Amino acid sequence: MDALAELSRRGGIARTATLNAAGVSAHSLRRARERGDVRTIRRGWVALPDADPRVVGAIERGVILGCVTAAEHHGLWVPEVGALHVVAPRHAGRVVVPSRVVVHWSGPVVPRSPDTTVDDLVNSLAVVAQCQPFETALVIWESAMNKGLVDAARLRGLDLPAAARAVLEQARPYADSGLETIFLYRLRWMCLPMIPQVWIIDRPVDLLIGERLVVQIDGGTHVGPQRARDIAHDAQLVLRGYTVLRFGYEQVMERWSEVQAVIMEAVAQGKHRA
Repeated sequence: MDALAELSRRGGIARTATLNAAGVSAHSLRRARERGDVRTIRRGWVALPDADPRVVGAIERGVILGCVTAAEHHGLWVPEVGALHVVAPRHAGRVVVPSRVVVHWSGPVVPRSPDTTVDDLVNSLAVVAQCQPFETALVIWESAMNKGLVDAARLRGLDLPAAARAVLEQARPYADSGLETIFLYRLRWMCLPMIPQVWIIDRPVDLLIGERLVVQIDGGTHVGPQRARDIAHDAQLVLRGYTVLRFGYEQVMERWSEVQAVIMEAVAQGKHRA
């Protein structure tokens, strides 16, 4: 079996024992190393030259990508990408990493295979719940649920840490983006009916507060034909008696107090009532 093809299939990095078990001969690996097509990154581990440097750096140090870094790797909505997070075995000794890297000594909820380079999604969510502020954790969990990668019934059957169970109690799969999750979480104190992704006329709106107050949230790429369609839809909503408030990413993430003040005034004027 071709060593490069098998390594590529496994994400560009793998244990030599796993490659051998898959049919890659020691001779094939040795020749690949000699040609510079493959390099040894740690005893028993090899990688392609273009393998993800974050994964390679983690394996070199005996850890794996975890927490918010793994969540991002799994395609989840992470509000802010900051320091690199890695996971070390709970009883591991001293781990030498750059100062900007956050190390979690974490026992897994789901057993980790010896071939793991990026922590399992469920394990990542559990660590996120213990590491991140509740709102950030909720955003990431709801992103996973909305994408259909996990569901509440499956998670309830696992031995989750207390922080993860607290997030699970509030997480719902309905928010179509992290911004919608943030809206719902930050406005929960108003004790008003708030439903994300309600279908009105011919398409869903981001959030319906009460019966008539529509909130539309524009992401960072909300431009061009999509924006034109949304503006036209807003006009149809207004003609049917709805009040439409539209906010951008920067407003929600950087100027929340202004956003909340507008919503509070709209509610005070009864714009949420039929």
